Amino acid sequence: MTPRPAPEWQIAEWLNSDRPLRLPHFRGRTLVALAFQMLCPGCVAHAVPQLQKVRDAFPEGEVAVVAIHTVFEHHEAQGRRDVLAAFLHENRVRLPVAIDAPGDDGLPLTMRAYAMQGTPTLLLIDHAGRLRMQRFGHLDDLRLGAGIAGLVAEAKIDAARAPSLRQAQRGPFAMTHVATDACIRCKYMDCVEVCPVDCFYEGENMLA
Repeated sequence: MTPRPAPEWQIAEWLNSDRPLRLPHFRGRTLVALAFQMLCPGCVAHAVPQLQKVRDAFPEGEVAVVAIHTVFEHHEAQGRRDVLAAFLHENRVRLPVAIDAPGDDGLPLTMRAYAMQGTPTLLLIDHAGRLRMQRFGHLDDLRLGAGIAGLVAEAKIDAARAPSLRQAQRGPFAMTHVATDACIRCKYMDCVEVCPVDCFYEGENMLA
């Protein structure tokens, strides 16, 4: 598929995470996300176990792995938070799991934003926040692993090029950039994309 900016997720709540997560949080890493349902046989038998294998196979510093519980059918049976929490506990799923925000017509908002056909749906988002793969149905382990490894390699190449690219953009006259208190307490992420100061990390209540 042609790379394009991944639409922001619309999430009602997170499980197995101590804070809400947004796509900018994963910048710099390859993101593997699975949209699933508890009562989806393909999700339970293949997709969720595969996602856990991805977590075990790749370093967390290079690959982020999350699941999105996107309920578009049987809402009474699988739409409750406590039922999902029990499912995750019984299946030993310790990955961050998002609950897709419900839409007025019963179709979850993230599912709608990505025009998903159903579950399981696999998303691969690269280190720059671009959607690189969206697959409805099962993808075999070898092809998935190769796709992830390719995006990890791209991230490393881009990271190696970044210092020389920033120097070229600055030109022969370097400018000193200073992070002030206004930067540290700001929660808007736009400046991080263009600022050459490589010292910004997202904290619980601020950038630091």
